[in-house]
Amino acid sequence: MALIRLYMTMSLDGYVAGPQDGLDAPMGIGGFRLFNWLDRRDDPGPSGQVYQEVLATRAVIAGRRTYEHAGRWQGDHHDGVPVFVLTHDVPDDPPPGSVRYVTDAAECAAQARAAAGDADVMVHGAGAAQALLRARQLDELELHVVPVLLGQGRRLFDGLPPEHIELTPVRRLTTPQEEDPTKHVLHLRYRIHHP
Repeated sequence: MALIRLYMTMSLDGYVAGPQDGLDAPMGIGGFRLFNWLDRRDDPGPSGQVYQEVLATRAVIAGRRTYEHAGRWQGDHHDGVPVFVLTHDVPDDPPPGSVRYVTDAAECAAQARAAAGDADVMVHGAGAAQALLRARQLDELELHVVPVLLGQGRRLFDGLPPEHIELTPVRRLTTPQEEDPTKHVLHLRYRIHHP
């Protein structure tokens, strides 16, 4: 069965976007700093490896906010894989490309797993991650921790209830220290244990 894995870049203080994010500033003030590591996505090494794993996923679950802020990915996240947008309200206009709107987290997870087959499902967005965690449908976290403090913005786990969730470390990859310091990132993977 397909694993559902969150892939999320965050600052060391837990922010996934800077302050004042919106459609005109999708990552907020200073938030694009979080993606400098992607400059190394085509290079051999940890960031290239992680990026290739992202491209190997065969379905995407995204929160509506993330989907809108990303310009709806013009209807195609990568290679035409199905994109399931978790939303409270389904828009009137039809979704572009391979996008489908889903209002229930468990149903969204079931559809994405079926679409992915034996491959994995990629999750984007703090809201989607939190909804899938609450529904006990998120299997793993792949966190790309960037050595910067944003101080304000949107945090990854702010909307969770005060429930204890155990994680098991699965992998830790880091960029070589001789690289450009603005491209440093620590890739951490955790398995989630649901009660």
